[in-house]
Amino acid sequence: MALSRCCVLRLTLAPVSYKIGATLHKKIAMISPSKPDFDTVIDAKSIQRQYIKDILRHRELIYFFSWRDILVRYKQAFFGIAWALLRPLLTMFLFTLVFSRMAHLPSENVSYPLFVLAGMLPWQIFSNTIADSCHCMLNNSNLILKVYFPRIIIPSSQMIVHLVDFLIGLVMLIILAIFLGAIDPLTFFAFPIFVILTAFLCLGGAFWLSALAVKYRDFRFIIPFVVQFGMFLSPVGYGTFLIPEKWIWFYQLNPLVGIIDGFRWSFFGISYPYFVDSLVISTVMTLVILITGFWYFRNLEQTLADSL
Repeated sequence: MALSRCCVLRLTLAPVSYKIGATLHKKIAMISPSKPDFDTVIDAKSIQRQYIKDILRHRELIYFFSWRDILVRYKQAFFGIAWALLRPLLTMFLFTLVFSRMAHLPSENVSYPLFVLAGMLPWQIFSNTIADSCHCMLNNSNLILKVYFPRIIIPSSQMIVHLVDFLIGLVMLIILAIFLGAIDPLTFFAFPIFVILTAFLCLGGAFWLSALAVKYRDFRFIIPFVVQFGMFLSPVGYGTFLIPEKWIWFYQLNPLVGIIDGFRWSFFGISYPYFVDSLVISTVMTLVILITGFWYFRNLEQTLADSL
């Protein structure tokens, strides 16, 4: 009899407890804040697709860092942004004096100053970008440790800074080439392809060296030394057609060789028997440096805060 009363009591209280629980749940839901429409998860190991979205979401930072560095670069300089023209011009005159007047190097029936300037512009943007990339992460360490944003924006902005100087010099080259009648109209409109290749190579180099300089601080001292003699390993003051045939394949492993030769071909129509091979090797090398540089930087970004 007692057992039956207990069962009846449990059956009677069960619906009541259910109704009380449902009512409390509704009241708590009304009092508690509503669930946000989205969650922001900061994860260094996020998939590349999400990382690209983060870069696009923070794209204004690229403009901010670039504009800041441009202002700092030319602040209190007497000639200001005119240095973007003066530096390649001064180097062009120096090379003309040494390699043309003294060494009498050929330039394939093209004005030697224009010949040098077409090789100097790609070299300058590349050398300046990789030199500054060695310091960019360390110089922004306070910002990196306090605020989240895709860190790859910092070396990318270094390339944008020097791309501005490069484009100013490129306009000067076009004006001088038109004035002197040196432009080949059949190949001239191909030069944007080599501008893109130059930008890709600078980005890849910036990714690699900005990451390596954080992990191995010796690169801050090695890169300036490499830049000093790197100009003479690239066809800046001379043409690739002067390289002996037995060394040409090794020489073309330098990705700047095909890019500089491409600029001279697009402006002046200069080519040589291994020109196509040089373009193919430079394109492949540039893409390899860009992709592997992005991959290496992403891997280091996971432990970047510990290395700074």
